[in-house]
Amino acid sequence: MEDKLKEIQQKAIDNVKKVVDLDQLERLRVQFLGKKGKVTKVLRGMGDLSPEKRPVVGKLANQVKGKIGQLLSQKERELKEASKKKQLKEESIDVTLPGNNFDLAKKHPLTLIFDEIKEIFLGLGFQIAEGPEVEKDYYNFEALNFPENHPARDMQDTFYIKGDTLLRTHTSSVQIRAMEKIEPPIRIIAPGRVFRSDEIDATHTPVFHQVEGLMIDKEISFANLKSILIKVVKELFGEGRKVRFRPSYFPFTEPSAEVDVSCANCNGEGCSVCSGTGWLEILGAGLVHPNVLKMAEIDPEEYSGFAFGIGVERIAMLKYGIDDIRLLYDNDLRFLEQF
Repeated sequence: MEDKLKEIQQKAIDNVKKVVDLDQLERLRVQFLGKKGKVTKVLRGMGDLSPEKRPVVGKLANQVKGKIGQLLSQKERELKEASKKKQLKEESIDVTLPGNNFDLAKKHPLTLIFDEIKEIFLGLGFQIAEGPEVEKDYYNFEALNFPENHPARDMQDTFYIKGDTLLRTHTSSVQIRAMEKIEPPIRIIAPGRVFRSDEIDATHTPVFHQVEGLMIDKEISFANLKSILIKVVKELFGEGRKVRFRPSYFPFTEPSAEVDVSCANCNGEGCSVCSGTGWLEILGAGLVHPNVLKMAEIDPEEYSGFAFGIGVERIAMLKYGIDDIRLLYDNDLRFLEQF
């Protein structure tokens, strides 16, 4: 039996040397040291030995068992260390290699214009106001001094939903809501999306964006309006651009004006871009009509103010030289990546 134990030990040593992975090592442990392993079988046969032999064989069996266990533990450490080195080698990163190039997202040209306009007016002390896109006729028309028979009320211009509910045609409706809630002085801009029943072409779309502005205080005059808008135009288009005001008509302002900027393409000399006039229209403005102030329960004898409306698409097209408004909505990356 002593020879058998020595044979088992030598066989275990030989087999451990050949092990290449932890699974194989575990099978070897079970084979030699498990409940039905070779060493266990020898220990179970000790009952057949003489009393004198039992201590000798038992001591040798424990030595063999300990030796095999030591060999298995050492091999396990070696395999784990080798596995770790292999993993580190396979997963190593050369930090000196150039990284992958990823295309960074860019802001949409309309977002760029929105951000620029907001920044300018915030710097002038204006606050940003918001209102619903689904609006009541009262806020969209009646409170803005639109007579019932005004052409802007016709179905061809306005998307009516049901009864007196409609999609707002301008963000001027936000001005009325602001005047109802805020005690003068008021200084706000109302950026947002508006809707009109227009045919889609190079300069028109049924969904577009506006930034309406409103300033209400004591002794506000047309001179205040001009100074604000001239500064805004020069901030948007550059100090070298000229600005002119032309008389116009809007139901909610009196007097009213269209504001033009000199054509950057021809420096005001006249070209195809400006239809030979040297000027490009960019916004409408005027002093708030007394009737509008009254509807908002603001005394026109004590307060006055001005309002203006900027077409964001119009500004983007003029500033970036875009000749078709549809490009702003086509989601063509070749176009959008230019900004």
